[in-house]
Amino acid sequence: MTRFRISLTLLLGAAIGWCVSCGSNSGSTTKAQASAPTAPTVEVTKVVSKKLAITTRLPGELQAYEAVAVFPKVTAYVDSISVDRGSRVKAGQLMARLVAPEVAAQRAEAQSKLQAAEAQRAEAEAKLASEQSTYERLKSASATPGVVAGNDLEIAQKAADADRARLESLRESAKAAKSALESLTEIERYLQVRARFDGVVTERNVHPGSLVGPATSGSSAAMPMVRVEETARLRLVVPVPEKYATGINVGSRVEFSVPAFPSQTFAGTIARVAHSVDVKTRTMPVELDVNNADGRLSSGMFPEVLWPVRRIEQTLFVPTSAVARTTEATFVVRIRNGNSEWANVSTGEVDGKLIEVFGDVHEGDEVAVRGTDELRPGTRVNAQVAAAEQQRPLK
Repeated sequence: MTRFRISLTLLLGAAIGWCVSCGSNSGSTTKAQASAPTAPTVEVTKVVSKKLAITTRLPGELQAYEAVAVFPKVTAYVDSISVDRGSRVKAGQLMARLVAPEVAAQRAEAQSKLQAAEAQRAEAEAKLASEQSTYERLKSASATPGVVAGNDLEIAQKAADADRARLESLRESAKAAKSALESLTEIERYLQVRARFDGVVTERNVHPGSLVGPATSGSSAAMPMVRVEETARLRLVVPVPEKYATGINVGSRVEFSVPAFPSQTFAGTIARVAHSVDVKTRTMPVELDVNNADGRLSSGMFPEVLWPVRRIEQTLFVPTSAVARTTEATFVVRIRNGNSEWANVSTGEVDGKLIEVFGDVHEGDEVAVRGTDELRPGTRVNAQVAAAEQQRPLK
């Protein structure tokens, strides 16, 4: 009985030792598996190359296609004015009539001088004809020796030459008098103020009886009698930022909206490009022609323009989420041969879910869809093509 108990005790001890040994081996295996490094799975996409073609919103200003401030040519009084602010005028239409007594007096004086010069010229012509006739007769008679003295013939010739010279002088005086009269007559025509083109009177500053005068270069405060603008056509001036100043196609149609008609869209055609960037604003003025035959738009409005942004050459794009930014750098995480690396880039324009990148990247490079500084350079990763990339059709 005693031997049986001893044997049973030994068997139980052996079994317990074997179980402890098994447990120790199982724990070691688990710890070894936990300590083995596993490569993280990273979704990747390829860098693509294409031409940028997006629209951005830029402010603009509508201006009259033609605008003129009307000043009188001479100092005069307003006799009558037939237009007011908002009046529509036609080319050549009389808008105001001025009176200038001094101009009328000067014209009468010029007329008198011209008549006197014409009379003197006619008298000189008659005298020249007489002197020339006398000289011709004496010259014919001198062919017979002894009939006419040589001194008499010479005197007649000099008299004719003197009359001829006097006649030329009087002709020049008559021309000058005629020019002076024509100038004053032209000035009198300016006393009738007429519209130079079809348009709208946008400003009126005088009334009948007002004394008006010409604008001088040093008189910046002088106000025009009226201001006329052509509004059937308008100029839409858009200050295009320097970074958008390439790929502008003359003739392209561009849409815009104005606060006065918030639910409507208008359009203009690119007509003129300055080809010069303003050094102060770093913008290039571009003008669009806008048809405004219905008169709904007005000069001075500030529309919002849907400006087309184009690149002449193709550029590289990645998803916007692929670009990581830290205080030190802007980069994308490129996956090459299963290892991660940082490629420094600078960004450009956003095209939908893609963004332009410039730097140490090339078309076809694989980059992490989600750029993060947590994925350090040199990390071994398991690259997995993004679902959207798998569905993209082959080119």
